[in-house]
Amino acid sequence: MDIEERIEYILKPPTEEVITKNELKELLETNSKPYAYDGFEPSGLAHLGSGLLRAIKLKDMLKAGVRFKIYIADWFAWINNKMGGDLEKIKLAGEYLIEAWRACGIDTSHIEIVWASEFASDREYWKKVINIAKITTIKRILRCCTIMGRCEKEMLYTAQLFYPAMQAADPFHLGVDILQLGMDQRHATILSREVAEKLGWKKPVCVHHHLLIGLQNPERMGKEFEAKMSKSKPTNAIFIHDSAEVVKQKVMNAYCPAKIVEQNPVLEICKYIIFRKVKEMEIERPAKYGGNVSYASYEELEKDYEGGKLHPLDLKMGVARYLNVILDPIRGYFESNKRAKEIYEKVKSFCVSS
Repeated sequence: MDIEERIEYILKPPTEEVITKNELKELLETNSKPYAYDGFEPSGLAHLGSGLLRAIKLKDMLKAGVRFKIYIADWFAWINNKMGGDLEKIKLAGEYLIEAWRACGIDTSHIEIVWASEFASDREYWKKVINIAKITTIKRILRCCTIMGRCEKEMLYTAQLFYPAMQAADPFHLGVDILQLGMDQRHATILSREVAEKLGWKKPVCVHHHLLIGLQNPERMGKEFEAKMSKSKPTNAIFIHDSAEVVKQKVMNAYCPAKIVEQNPVLEICKYIIFRKVKEMEIERPAKYGGNVSYASYEELEKDYEGGKLHPLDLKMGVARYLNVILDPIRGYFESNKRAKEIYEKVKSFCVSS
């Protein structure tokens, strides 16, 4: 596979931004097997965005010949008071996430899994964190608070100020070349690039991916990252464990205005999930409404929808059907794998009781 083909895989949706494409090309020209990482706070059940979409992007990176490290950010979840700040529950939630990605088709024997808690006793890690903190103003740290899913007024505890400097240090301690995280983590990835220049460290390439929006009207959800699909808003998300009936119900109730493409969660599921899993999508319709119609690409489907040739109800029915086909083996994995099922049930109980 040549350089251009490798870049094409890295740029596939849900990739939304690369900083910079020239640096990415130069990296691939000089390093045949660079390392990338993505980090995750273990804090609950996986939905389409944190489960399927992340697995799809990880597979793209592996196909591009990029070695990958998944970073289970358990200490970050502890700082962020996830799972009630209980480290044992957070640890189990991390183990659940690994099973979730396996269920989504990731062969974990081909990736490295690193836990943030493994760095806790490493003085060289803390040296990097302090070096970053020494050259970063409090105002700059506070601007990074959105990476925690919090606004500045929610920064109430000193421990929260450690979080951005720790995340900015992670890529250098992990020894990675590419930071492959969501758009909501942009403040931290840019901070890593800034401090690299000041400290004489190798500046990483950023590959930011799209955040799948939630099912409700995004205009009513407030700011950009508050509108994303989130496990904290169960009715606004489709979880990888949702039954076929629940998936259909959520899709049918989703925001999906006729002829409107922008900020349409049902179309986003088509673009970032379904068309990444299938080569063709067939929408079933009664003969009086034109009969069944097939689309070989998302662009074709979007054009018909925007032009009013595809009704929201028909689209929703098709999306629910395809999603359930995609989710069936994931649900089956957790039913057939005893350990995965036990972990899932425990994490699910934590989410219900918290």
